[in-house]
Amino acid sequence: MSAHEPRIVTEQGLDARVAAIVEPVIEDLGYRLVRTKISAANGCTLQIMAERPDGTMTVEDCETISRAVSPALDVEDPINRAYHLEVSSPGIDRPLVREGDFNRWSGHELKVEMAVMVDGRKRFRGTLLGAENGTAKVRLPDSREGEDDLAALPLENIGEAKLVLTDDLITAALQAEKAALAARGQEEELTQDNTPN
Repeated sequence: MSAHEPRIVTEQGLDARVAAIVEPVIEDLGYRLVRTKISAANGCTLQIMAERPDGTMTVEDCETISRAVSPALDVEDPINRAYHLEVSSPGIDRPLVREGDFNRWSGHELKVEMAVMVDGRKRFRGTLLGAENGTAKVRLPDSREGEDDLAALPLENIGEAKLVLTDDLITAALQAEKAALAARGQEEELTQDNTPN
């Protein structure tokens, strides 16, 4: 998974301004921005979701990002009041923001809120069948007889897409994380073995 695959599902308004400030900082550190969101939690909270290109994210990773983005946010000062900064992993029921996300989590259930209507509706829930050429394919369980049960959703018109927490998703996410951590561990062992004594 490329660290520089651009996000297709992005923020609006002030959230987008904040994303424009923090995304280059996060990418310079080797991480990928998933989403920024300003909420009224604790008075005002700026939540930044990020991950490594392999999909993992540790507490130490969150602290690294937090330390790096704080000075950039202080200089640009996009939020005109005091706020709490919260850096987190996307979680198992994560938002999907890149075309690669829609392929990586193919076969799992998702909820989609469109910014632009498709076939007279804005909300879709079904099984993700991947994405290609800028379009996500979703199998809908609620289609009427005679209707096509496959929705083609243009990624650029998606307001929000989020995986639905299911037992299958939890199992798949834990397996993916375990494999990524094992691969990273092997890489780290190789680099340590190459250091001269």
